[in-house]
This record gives sequence, structure tokens and C-alpha cells, in this order.
Amino acid sequence: MNDKYERQMKKGVLDMLVLRLLKTEAKYGYQIIQEMREKSEETFLLKEGTLYPILYRLEDDKLVVSKWSGAEGKQVPRKYYEITEAGQKALGEIEAVWRRISDGISKIMED
Repeated sequence: MNDKYERQMKKGVLDMLVLRLLKTEAKYGYQIIQEMREKSEETFLLKEGTLYPILYRLEDDKLVVSKWSGAEGKQVPRKYYEITEAGQKALGEIEAVWRRISDGISKIMED
């Protein structure tokens, strides 16, 4: 039963977390997965099948753009995702909503 609730709670914040990870620099998919795993201390263990639909949706919404890197030496080309100006604005709005919701939850849970 715990898995069900955990999945539901995590699903609601993934867009925000992906945008936040892209806030400082463009990243490729596996890099996002690894960084999310490390920074969350393994709370968020995304699989490619979860991450890429999020990235495609964010791209459709014009919150991120993607571009392929050129192959250098033995490196294969990688698709990098970068947050747009609209994505930066949306992230700020989402973070404000998140703070309001988390504050409300904390007030209820204090009882």
C-alpha cells in the first residue's frame, strides 16, 4: 500500500524537479536521471520510460528545448535539454504553488 501513495506523491512533483535540474545548465537524459538520484539521496530513482515522456511534454509546452551535441572523439551524439525563459517563469510559479501546498500540509500534520 505504501508504494501506491509514494508513487502518487512523486508523480506530482517530477515536472518541477526536472525543470529545477535544468535551471543552471543543459543536461542529457541519463545525466538528469543520475543527478536526481544523487541529489534526492535515492528517493527519486527514475527510469528512462518515466523521464522521457516528461521531457517531451515539457518540450511540447515550450518549457524546454532540445538539441543534439556533435560527436567528439569516441563520444556519441547526445540530446541535451535546456530550460527556456517560459520554463524559468513556470518553474517560479510551480515552486510558489509547491511552497503553499507544503506549508498547508505541514500545518495539518502538526496536529
